[in-house]
Formats: sequence, C-alpha cells, structure tokens
Amino acid sequence: MRFQLTEDQSALKAGVRELLERRFGREALRAAVDTPGRLDRELWRALGDAGFFALRLPEPDGGVALGLPEAVLVFEEAGRALLPGPLVSTHLAAGAVPGAATGETVVTAVDGELVEWLQAADVVLGDVSGAVPLRSLDPLTPLHRTAAAAPGGRRRAIRAPAGRAAVDPVATLLTAAEQLGTAVRVGELAVQHARTREQFGQPIGAFQAVKHLCADLLARTETARVAVYAAAVTADPADIAAARLLADEAAVRGARDCLQVHGGMGFTWEADVHLHLKRAWTRARRGGGNTESEELLAARLVA
Repeated sequence: MRFQLTEDQSALKAGVRELLERRFGREALRAAVDTPGRLDRELWRALGDAGFFALRLPEPDGGVALGLPEAVLVFEEAGRALLPGPLVSTHLAAGAVPGAATGETVVTAVDGELVEWLQAADVVLGDVSGAVPLRSLDPLTPLHRTAAAAPGGRRRAIRAPAGRAAVDPVATLLTAAEQLGTAVRVGELAVQHARTREQFGQPIGAFQAVKHLCADLLARTETARVAVYAAAVTADPADIAAARLLADEAAVRGARDCLQVHGGMGFTWEADVHLHLKRAWTRARRGGGNTESEELLAARLVA
C-alpha cells in the first residue's frame, strides 16, 4: 500500500496550513486562551467557506466531494494549529444539520458523559439534560458533564464492546488525525528549541539525552502517521482503533517529551507546549480512545 500524497492532496494540506497560519496564528491562539469559552464565529465561517466542513459532501449538495483520506489531512492540520471548537461534530453534521456545512451553524454532540463547547453551539446532538460545567484542563475546550448516553443517529457506527455505547469510527479517526497534528507540531517545537537553546557553549541538541527524546518523538509520530493514513484508506474499524491508540500515544508522550526538551521554560504559561499537552490529554478522553480501541482490537483478535 502506498501512502505518497498526490499533488492535489499535498496542495490541500498546504492550503489548509496557510489558511490556519493566516487566520489562527500564535497571536490569535493566545487571544483565544485569554478568552476561554468564546468561539470565533468569523473564523468558523471562514472554515466553512474553505470547505472544511463540507469536504466529504457530494458536489450537488454543496460539498467538495473528497474522501476520508483528504479529511484526515485537513484535521491533521487543524490539530497542528490547536484549532478550537467542535470541529469533528460539525464536520460529521454537514449535510444533515442546516448551516453546518457552511460554518453558519456550530454543532456539538454528547460523547459518553461529556460534551464540548455546549454553550457556544447552535445545535446539540444528544440529551444534555442535567449537564453541569466542568473546569476543563484545556483552556480551549470547555466541557460539560451529562448523565445522558452518547447519541445515536444516522451515522455509521462500529459495534461497541458489551456495556459501551457505539462510537462513530469516522469521529474516532478524525480525532486520531488531530492527535497526529499535535504530535507533528510538538516535534517541530522540540527540534527548534534543541537547535537554538544553548548550554555550556553549544546547542542542547548536541547532548545525547536530548537527541534521544527528539528521535523517539519522530519515531512515534511517523508510526502514528502511517497508521492514521492507512486507516483513512481502508476505513476498517480495527485499523481505525489501532490508529487512534498510536495517535493518542504520539500526541501525549510527544508533548511530554517536548516539555522535557524545553526544561523549566516548558512549564511557563508563556510557552505553548503546555497547551498542546492539555489538548492531547483532553482529546484522548473522547469516545474511541484507549479503552474502547483496546477492547475492539481484542474482540477482533478473538474472532
């Protein structure tokens, strides 16, 4: 199986990165951190105009008519930029909820007992009765807890292990793509710091301990990339579960290693490393995460 991107896919990836760097650069990121819970509607509509949410819709329905592999590339870039908002829910609702495809409507969904961006959403999929706000670890992901079960709906869902609600495999894969983007970004930040930060008259990247951290970061990221891209091609639930496990590990451990490379600077509020780590931790709690994916893979092996 070949994973070399086509010219169109490479252009799509580069175009999304350029758009996000222009519309959600570091200044916008820090401004969003300073105003938690506020969703930038202008940015959301810009994403809609760019086809972010309508990417997989047929052209007659106003979509771009691309596939799951292209959606994975787009969500990888969103994860790399720490783009906030219920991106996965709105993308999946395009074509079913009026305005979702164009970015005019913000859609969120109940995920187990949690729901992201409840107060900022126009449409909520699932029962949010009794929802109470939580103090979210990630300042860019407001959370509410609800006792309601995860919503059903018209989307294709993998068979859940006994006692667990079914999880949409596409949502699982797109979350894995976001985690891959985080792993890529923290790798870039770690290498950049290792090259420029000096100790004892030389860049810290010359020290073996730092070299090993950066090498492990790269190895986990590239392993996760292959798994995520492969799952986007096969759309097999087991492949998606494996990709999610690897992407969660690459994002969380990668952000922690990046923090170690930064040393004491990584713990400061001014550095962006902690934001990537907190987002990776928060995403890992979404449906299809470690427990669900491990149980699905175990069931597949037994069968």
